[in-house]
Amino acid sequence: MKIRDDLSDLEPYGAPQIDVPVPLNTNENPYPPSQELVNAVADAVRGIAGTLNRYPDRDSSDLRKDLADYLGHDLTASQVWAANGSNEVIQQVLQAFGGPGRTALGFEPSYSMHPLISRVTCTSWDAVQRDEDFGISADRAAAEVAAARPDVVFLCSPNNPTGTATPLDVITAVCDRAPGIVVVDEAYAEFAREGTASALSLLHRYPRLAVTRTMSKAFAMAGARVGYLAASPELIASLLIVRLPYHLSAVTQAVARAALEHRAEPLATVAALRAERDALVSWLRARGFSVADSDANFVLFGELGDRHAVWQGLLDRGVLVREVGPARWLRVTVGTPEEMAAFRQALDEVSRLWARGEWREWSGSPGRRRSWSSSTSMGSACARWLPACRSSTICWRNSASTAAWT
Repeated sequence: MKIRDDLSDLEPYGAPQIDVPVPLNTNENPYPPSQELVNAVADAVRGIAGTLNRYPDRDSSDLRKDLADYLGHDLTASQVWAANGSNEVIQQVLQAFGGPGRTALGFEPSYSMHPLISRVTCTSWDAVQRDEDFGISADRAAAEVAAARPDVVFLCSPNNPTGTATPLDVITAVCDRAPGIVVVDEAYAEFAREGTASALSLLHRYPRLAVTRTMSKAFAMAGARVGYLAASPELIASLLIVRLPYHLSAVTQAVARAALEHRAEPLATVAALRAERDALVSWLRARGFSVADSDANFVLFGELGDRHAVWQGLLDRGVLVREVGPARWLRVTVGTPEEMAAFRQALDEVSRLWARGEWREWSGSPGRRRSWSSSTSMGSACARWLPACRSSTICWRNSASTAAWT
């Protein structure tokens, strides 16, 4: 069976699905719905169950009105579109505005589904590398867009996997120079630090701007698969051409509307996750790790001599993080206080093993121990697995709470 030539080198997208006590790799909200919300969702589904012999509202009119009310910014239902997760929304945008002979541009490292969906929709992908600190200046972003003249530009705010929000001046600079559609992926917007502006505030100025959101993160509804987009009515009208008939089931619409009606409960977890995130950033930095500023419900940390060995070491201790993004970095989802305590303990244990030279070499045989020869200095051992030492006088052998790594 021969797949399309342009897809033959691709692998299916997806984080490892491994049953572990502490899953911190897919940026889910760790707090399940309360019994009250469970009952509300069940009642909503029960209310439409007797009509499942009929197709659903193909335009999701009531859900779009509820989403517009939630987003604010004087948006109406005609300026909101919903689909099965924000990835389907992004796919519809590329089906409508990308395709053969057209190009999409993104600033990497960023969300890996953007280039994948681009290629699947026969849209060429133009990757622009971010600065060393994972940022991108307004001037440089505008210059790259002006030079490439892509049909679609992707920006993430907060960016995934780095976690940092994109300043509005960067977004406006791109919108001013882009000849086509600009998509700002705000999947993690609710977790942003206080005072972080949303691209929603720019919609009245830019009719070719689209802002995508999801109910998978802050709303703790990853299993419901609901994503949505805010844009001009004209842009959304173009999506109706490519959407599949009755693409959003009556059950999905009912579940989403129930969650929106009771949104105070899941959104109350956002403050707790922000506080846990900020505490984690401080803890990692105190141990000498480099940490990207985060406005999301995850943290990117490094710089690791062998990130896969770190990933494996954490996994052996029941903690699953994500091996994604820059080569020497790992991404960890912010979980409950108990989950984060388990992560910190696991990382401390792995770090101490490295410092003592008692680390395992992973080559497809978990459990095989690496033996450091007497000629292997502790400094070279640490340098291989951990961030390089700032000082030879401070290391994990001398302190249980402080490391001197860069």
